[in-house]
Amino acid sequence: MSSTPSSSKPLAIPDQAANAQGVSESLNLCNGRKASLSLHILIVGCGLGGLAAAHCLAQAGHRITILESATAIGEVGAGIQVSPNVSRLLRRWGLGKALEDIAVRPEAIALRRYNTGELVGWTKWAEKMEEFGAPYYHIHRADFHKLLYDLAAPNVTLKLKSTVVSVNPDPPSASNPEGPSVTLSDGTVIHGDLVIGADGVKSYIQQVVLGRVNPARPTGDAAYRAIIPTSEMLKDPELRPLLENPEMTGWMAPGRHLMAYCIRAKREYNLVLIHPDDNSVESWTAEASADKMRSDFADFEPKVQKLLKFVDSTLKWRLMDRQPLETWIHSSGRVVLLGDACHPMLPYRAQGAAMAIEDAAVLGNLFSHLSHPSQIHPLLEAYQSLRLKRTADTQASSRDNQRIFHLPDGPEQEKRDEEMRRAMAKEKGLPAPEGDADEEMKGNANQWADKPKSQAQFGYDADEVAEKWWRDVGEMTIGSPGETVLAKLDGQ
Repeated sequence: MSSTPSSSKPLAIPDQAANAQGVSESLNLCNGRKASLSLHILIVGCGLGGLAAAHCLAQAGHRITILESATAIGEVGAGIQVSPNVSRLLRRWGLGKALEDIAVRPEAIALRRYNTGELVGWTKWAEKMEEFGAPYYHIHRADFHKLLYDLAAPNVTLKLKSTVVSVNPDPPSASNPEGPSVTLSDGTVIHGDLVIGADGVKSYIQQVVLGRVNPARPTGDAAYRAIIPTSEMLKDPELRPLLENPEMTGWMAPGRHLMAYCIRAKREYNLVLIHPDDNSVESWTAEASADKMRSDFADFEPKVQKLLKFVDSTLKWRLMDRQPLETWIHSSGRVVLLGDACHPMLPYRAQGAAMAIEDAAVLGNLFSHLSHPSQIHPLLEAYQSLRLKRTADTQASSRDNQRIFHLPDGPEQEKRDEEMRRAMAKEKGLPAPEGDADEEMKGNANQWADKPKSQAQFGYDADEVAEKWWRDVGEMTIGSPGETVLAKLDGQ
């Protein structure tokens, strides 16, 4: 199933400023390098990851067909975070101006006690994020999707109402001269050279790759999502500072938390409320009761109660956890996974879309070197080797925040709050507690205050990683296919 919702749920309308038409025509990615062997690549799924992959691979010189099961493309109403590891790529793709026009740069992350609103943790973002080489943004999902669609659309063929029901993963041979193919629900067979599964957390292509279903484990949590207009917030002296000094604010409670931030040039305010699951469904489009949401968070501070009164409707999403896969690549070397199809992320670290877009950049960069069919499988192996540990580490970091944010009141919660206060004091230039010499804040409960962790997460450049692999490994091993290299590949 694609991350794109079905047409039965109205899609959010992108803002007019979310416009990148014509931008891809002047791009010169990978220093203008194009693959000398152009593939026809079938991408299953037209969500954020699928569009990013289509864009990067088209820029690398390949012919792209996107197969989407929905009758229309778009996204539901929800905000999304764009951290520096992604925004550096988006800037490189020509989206810098559009992001400045439509997204919001948060000044900081503020972590508070749920019932009193007491500030427990605080880390400066804003211009400090530029230390990682790019800014941090908050954006509406529909606007983000539209920008990526505008990049990809001129260079791809998009087929809607195209549900993939079977895959022939085999490479070309005497008995299968046309190579890999997919079959749609209406019986149409579409041939290509490579199939990419970007079809989300319930990925069918994942089952093709693994030969089984990867089981999902309930986290015990579900998420309400809602967007409220900021016009009414501006009239309230208690709520106005949330807009005038836009921070990402988190309220931490036993078994629950709420994250809130501005989007759409501060005209809208996005709310994500994590709470114990009560038999919800794993779906981006399932509607829920706003009254039930308010009752679930009735013990939060008065400021939160004011915010929740503005909510007319909400979406509810059951949070399921999945362990890292043993492989993302079918044994044939012609089917591969990307994004949530191979490493679904829990939302506690806000890195789900980021990892999918990094995947796309690495894959596109690697396949800009393609010059012979014998390189396809090795390049896929390189993609997996470069991405598997990073995405698994990010999954683990997300799970950590679930525990950290949801501690019951008591000794562990008090220790968490003290750690966060210590990092906040340092961030604000206040005297450190006696004997505290930890300049890096390693392992701090506020993961955004942990400098090495933030550098690893936000300083990552997907293109540099791919370029380095080619210089250090790829060029020597598969760079010039000839008799020696082909013999080596045949012997594997």
